[in-house]
Amino acid sequence: MIIALDDLSSPAVAALLQQHLDDMYRTSPPESVHALDLSKLKAPDIKFWCAWQDNDLLGCGALKIHNPEQAEIKSMRTATQHLRKGVAASLLTHIINEAKLLGLTQLYLETGSQAFFNPAIQLYQGHGFDFCGPFASYTKDPNSKFMTLKLNDIVTAI
Repeated sequence: MIIALDDLSSPAVAALLQQHLDDMYRTSPPESVHALDLSKLKAPDIKFWCAWQDNDLLGCGALKIHNPEQAEIKSMRTATQHLRKGVAASLLTHIINEAKLLGLTQLYLETGSQAFFNPAIQLYQGHGFDFCGPFASYTKDPNSKFMTLKLNDIVTAI
């Protein structure tokens, strides 16, 4: 598996992100969907990575920089045919390491509260994320769970 920064120009990436958006709208009310579409992921304050094996897209994830110390994990998605193979864990570890290299001290994320999101919540908890209140421009929402990770509390993974 190779994880690399991506420019979001691949049709395979566009299709995976569309699947992500479709699932978010299928599982959450529209006002509670905070997933970014392709154009918003191209913003200058966002770094976007893809995991590939040969020409097969395994998954993706992004980091939205909020300020010099804090960022938010966005658009974590594993391709359906690669679920439960460690793709998301590898991507998350990579993003955490990149955040530390950028000098960030805290990561945040928002995910859904429905059962559909339980595997993601377990993944984040397994990487040290704890529940927290809303951050940035988010507000309290029964359809959202907010999590955070203090990067100074962890050792950079290899």
